[in-house]
Amino acid sequence: MDLERMNDAARKFVTNVGLITSNGPIGDNIMSAEWTHHISYSPGHIMINLRSKSASTQNILETGEFGVNIAGDTQNVVTSVAGRGSGRDYNKIAILKELGVEFYRASNINVLMVKGAAMNVECKVIKHEVIGDHIAIVGEVVNSSAEENVQPLLFHGTRYFKLGEHIAKPDEKRMAEIDAIYDKNRKTQAT
Repeated sequence: MDLERMNDAARKFVTNVGLITSNGPIGDNIMSAEWTHHISYSPGHIMINLRSKSASTQNILETGEFGVNIAGDTQNVVTSVAGRGSGRDYNKIAILKELGVEFYRASNINVLMVKGAAMNVECKVIKHEVIGDHIAIVGEVVNSSAEENVQPLLFHGTRYFKLGEHIAKPDEKRMAEIDAIYDKNRKTQAT
């Protein structure tokens, strides 16, 4: 069964927006990627899911490196520009610079990074695999930084949001009740 982009079920996901930067045969490029995931702490791995024929995919697979810049909650214009059109047809870096966005060259890979992002991560490709209509690319983190006072931009149902009200975890009393239920429902070890 397909899960189309505008399907009611598909619209229930809440994600960040990864600004994926690359450099290669297409030149310096940027794109927005909703599917940007931290998948391992040690070693640090990040997975991005891109369309197989995108300019960014070509850059990344030919150079073996990419940047992940988690958009900050004031970077809705950056993500909209980065997600519009192909790097084969438009110099999106030049467009963003003309709009006042600042970049810096990564220290361990040859890509631009976005200033003011909530997080910037430099990655070296360790694996890629076509999965459905996208290609999953896993990169090992070779450098990272985060802006303490910048919150990530959230994406849900084709719209952007900011982090909102904190919802507390269950209190200690409720967790003790839950622990008792866990203990009562413990599976016995097979011998």
